[in-house]
Amino acid sequence: MHEDTSFAIHPGMGQQSGAVVYRDIGREMEHQKVNDIYLFTCENGRVAIQFYTDSIVRIVMNPDGEPELDRSQTVVAEPDNIIVKEDFSADTYSLKTSKIELKIDREPFRVSVNDLEGNELVSEGERGMAYRENGEVIVYKQMYKKDHFYGFGEKAGFLDKRGEVNEMWNTDVYAPHNPETDPLYQSIPYFMTLRQGKAHGVYFDNTFRTSFDMRSNADRYSFHAEGGQLDYYVMAGPKPKQVLEQYTHLTGRMPLPPKWAIGYHQSRYSYQTEEEVREIAQNFIDRDIPIDVLHLDIHYMNGYRVFTFDNERFPDPEQLIKDLRGMGIRAVPIVDPGVKKDPEYPVYQEGVRQNLFCKYLEGNIYFGDVWPGTSAFPDFTDEKVRNWWGRKHAFYTDMGIEGIWNDMNEPAVFNETKTMDVEVMHSNDGNPATHRELHNVYGMLMGKATYEGLKEQLDGKRPFLLTRAGFAGVQRYAAVWTGDNRSFWEHLQMSLPMVMNLGLSGVPFTGPDVGGFAHHTNAELLVRWTQVGAFTPFFRNHSVIGSLYQEPWQFGELYEAIMKKYIQMRYRWLPHIYSLFAQASKEGLPVMRPLFMEFPEDEKTYNLNDQFMIGDNVIIAPILAPSVEDRAVYLPDGEWVDYRTGDVYQGRNTYLIHAELEDMPIFIKRGTAVMQADWVSNQDKTWKSITMDIYAGEQGESYRFSYYDDDGETFAYQQGRFLAMEIEVASKADAVYLDIGSQSGDYTPAYRQIDVNLIGLKQGQDVIIKGVKSNGDHKLSFSEW
Repeated sequence: MHEDTSFAIHPGMGQQSGAVVYRDIGREMEHQKVNDIYLFTCENGRVAIQFYTDSIVRIVMNPDGEPELDRSQTVVAEPDNIIVKEDFSADTYSLKTSKIELKIDREPFRVSVNDLEGNELVSEGERGMAYRENGEVIVYKQMYKKDHFYGFGEKAGFLDKRGEVNEMWNTDVYAPHNPETDPLYQSIPYFMTLRQGKAHGVYFDNTFRTSFDMRSNADRYSFHAEGGQLDYYVMAGPKPKQVLEQYTHLTGRMPLPPKWAIGYHQSRYSYQTEEEVREIAQNFIDRDIPIDVLHLDIHYMNGYRVFTFDNERFPDPEQLIKDLRGMGIRAVPIVDPGVKKDPEYPVYQEGVRQNLFCKYLEGNIYFGDVWPGTSAFPDFTDEKVRNWWGRKHAFYTDMGIEGIWNDMNEPAVFNETKTMDVEVMHSNDGNPATHRELHNVYGMLMGKATYEGLKEQLDGKRPFLLTRAGFAGVQRYAAVWTGDNRSFWEHLQMSLPMVMNLGLSGVPFTGPDVGGFAHHTNAELLVRWTQVGAFTPFFRNHSVIGSLYQEPWQFGELYEAIMKKYIQMRYRWLPHIYSLFAQASKEGLPVMRPLFMEFPEDEKTYNLNDQFMIGDNVIIAPILAPSVEDRAVYLPDGEWVDYRTGDVYQGRNTYLIHAELEDMPIFIKRGTAVMQADWVSNQDKTWKSITMDIYAGEQGESYRFSYYDDDGETFAYQQGRFLAMEIEVASKADAVYLDIGSQSGDYTPAYRQIDVNLIGLKQGQDVIIKGVKSNGDHKLSFSEW
């Protein structure tokens, strides 16, 4: 293997003798409308255009036959009944909804999508849709100087992907993740373009290996697939939030996770015995460090056989799970797809006898080497297999387990290609296709099988699923962590844009391994990473076998105290964060956001990689380098209050902020509010009291937000068992006004009122709650609701 040496850049290595030639689709020859689908026959292919909403249009090109409109693995939305104004009277056709207009040139066939003001969103110029005889498809789009590109799922490097080529091919990457490391574990062939304050999105619904080239030409970009159709959706925005709402309308939204899943998780590869797990758990209890989950990596199993426990290492797993629950801790075991080839192993026996494993066309089972040795792999593209796999999880749920961790599901195989032979043939629910076509959805379909199996077995409780691999739509089933990072400061830095771009790709529940997985962490890095983790949607500390242990107490009392402070801060902020998760489940918006999502007109936010927002009014500006206690912080429009000191900063300015090791800069926008709870103990995490911290303004600021709560554990919220309030805060020179707008749901929480805490209230400034002047004891009681 020469790929890790200078031989990789030997002259001639990977060099092509000439340019790759694609056949253009050519001129349009005829068109027709069938139901709500516009069909165009061109010289070298056929095109279908279909409107899904007034703001979303689908464009499909098939060079070999009729466009297939019913083969999507990911789109869950059905087309709405859209009124379209048609004009086929000239050489340029027009199809117009109430939000967008398609202009179609006949010769050569070119499609432009514009807003109703005539501004181009995506347009084809000299080049458009094309293909090669080997089955590859491609389309070219105009690129403008002011274009910035985001999303693409899980990608290393900076936030803005202009100047990059992004490949979609789920890959197990243990080697260090560098800015150029691509692809990684998740493939989400979707991106958002931000151009002069307005945004639009493109989703390329193709499961083959695909690539997005935003580098090779200054005035155009392209996206390409090794096979299948050219099948893509344009979402018109025009705001970044609207693009996310439109994209997740197509691919689905995250179900509400249980509250315990958004708490603190502790993991290691591996806690190798029941005794060690109990010791770790007891340390958290004795030290009063909040924790909700302990993860069990592969050593809990008998010879790495899934759906087993090692009877020597874990002699009584059911009692262990029960005892941990009594401590307020859930256990989440890892489950990989590889099933050990062992004729005495019941899971393998079932898979062979019931024809459940991936096979070649000729009928022989595909075997690959993973942790258990030679292994077979369930064919998750087949509903029968997914149902079987889901039922197998009763092994865990019967013990009281409510969450599962899927790893190695790219699928990873220990060979030169790192994955399954692409010639393997999948059943694909009656439409057989090769692994070359379905590789990228294997992990997501495993997640679907797992999540739906857990949901069926948990008697109304919400499952938690964590996955390494996924595709567009993975948010419907699982949270995502960013894989095998390392204990490098550079990896802490890189984790922020990675998580933000995953959020921009429709996956709100994400986070890196806090402290770094591989290599050895150190006290300062672990503290700074824990501070960040307290505000990432998924918060887990995880480390590799052979490395230093990195539980919060491993580096002494000084560092333990700081980490305890920030882990407890996570739990104090849970009412605020949980409300954002509820918003994500309803609207598809991320919990952790880049600043441009809230300030799309501010160019300084377009590639801001070392700050992020929680919701729409909180900026986190962590320290991301060793021995640093001062950092530049950019604050956008508005006035911003330092969470630690109460100091007020004017927006649209950059400030040098001091933050010693125990501090992380957090800024709350003046005139807004955040919701907080009290930390009680690991055994009792029920919110006993809720505080609304209002950061008083005085210049006419008006702020609306949604507060949400429910039992945090069941699906009863889907039947109306929730509490949702629209709250408005208005700050004027004479008073701060607090009003409750619409209220819905019939859930009654343990707390009977919300305490209102005014921060930065000026002398002589009154507090008016629901039209009544407060006399200093600021509360919202249930009777007032």
